[in-house]
Amino acid sequence: MQIQKAPVLVPAHLNIIILAALLLSTSCSKPQPVQAKQDNAPLPVTAAPVKARELRRTVQSVGTMFPFDETVISAELEGRVVDVKADLGDVVPKGAVLVNISDEEQRYLLAQNEAALRMSLERVGLKEEHDRIKDIRETSEVRRAQADMFDAEQRYKRTKSLVDQGIGAQADYDQALARLNSAKAAYESALNSTRNLVQDIERQRAALDLQRKKLRDATVYAPFTGAVKDRQVNTGQYVRPNTPLFTLVKIDPIRLRLDVPERFAPWIKAGQIMEVEVEAYQGRKFSGKVWRISPTVDQTKRTFIVEALVQNSKNELKPGSYARALLPTDKNERVLLVPVKAVTYIFGANKTYVVRNGATVEAREVKVGDRFDNDVEILEGLQEGDLVATSQLSRLDTGVRVSINQTETAKEASAARKTD
Repeated sequence: MQIQKAPVLVPAHLNIIILAALLLSTSCSKPQPVQAKQDNAPLPVTAAPVKARELRRTVQSVGTMFPFDETVISAELEGRVVDVKADLGDVVPKGAVLVNISDEEQRYLLAQNEAALRMSLERVGLKEEHDRIKDIRETSEVRRAQADMFDAEQRYKRTKSLVDQGIGAQADYDQALARLNSAKAAYESALNSTRNLVQDIERQRAALDLQRKKLRDATVYAPFTGAVKDRQVNTGQYVRPNTPLFTLVKIDPIRLRLDVPERFAPWIKAGQIMEVEVEAYQGRKFSGKVWRISPTVDQTKRTFIVEALVQNSKNELKPGSYARALLPTDKNERVLLVPVKAVTYIFGANKTYVVRNGATVEAREVKVGDRFDNDVEILEGLQEGDLVATSQLSRLDTGVRVSINQTETAKEASAARKTD
């Protein structure tokens, strides 16, 4: 008969102590990892020398396009619009009809003016509207007054002769003298009246011409070949003088207004040809010509305005568009160049990394100028012959050890020569 041993009961708090001891002994028996040594191997980079080249300066600038001409066409006549011939975007030739305004009242006024002028012309013996009086003494009224004055003068002379001979009555003499004076006064009055009538005829001619102009103003024409930028009138609308009808723009050629740094002022002349690029036509180049140059410099931006005319026969370029211009000049200079990828922008400054003795890097802050294809001009900070890193720039700083990857550097140099 087997006797079963009763299980030994261990208190709970002793179990916890035993478990903690086991864990502690296990952790202490684990081997500690060996810390890896820092890798001091040189960082492989590609590099390129700072080159000096004789280059023709090209002014690069950005600007905005404007219409060559822009005008708001307004009504010159009061009346109701009976017809509108153009709308937004239409290209209209010079002299094309844009709007017709009711001219019924103007035609009635024109008929009145023509009738009044004809009456005045008949009074001076003229038939045609454009006939002129060469001598007012040749008019019928003046000739009649002159004839009366001549007759009165002859009567006076005969009467005076009879009175001087003692055979004529004094009363007849007095009557003849009075008649002569009256005839002279009538003649002067006829001259003055005819002069006034001739002047009134000229006034009526001017009024007639003005009325004909008003009648012509009932039809509104395009003052130049252009495109409708805005239509502000509708059929049936009652307009008054100076009521805007259309905004018309001429965009061939189109103006390009550029802000050019003042240091380029001696290199830019009227008539120079430039290349123009716009975002809407990537890869295309439009031809422009310098047209006007501002005589002053903006003191806040240190730039001056250059206006160019860009051919736009297909109306592809639009006013208000942003454009970039490249303007070759006659200025040749010796400049220092490095690849664009050798320059990085960090904390508000442009930096390059000069490889010294082929082993370590020195970070240098540089001042950059113009860009020439894949190279950028260095104005300050580098010298000809310096070797600058062209890769791994984000991992470089002063004192970092590097090694030049000759194979990749040779490939980059070969590609750069092909580009040049």
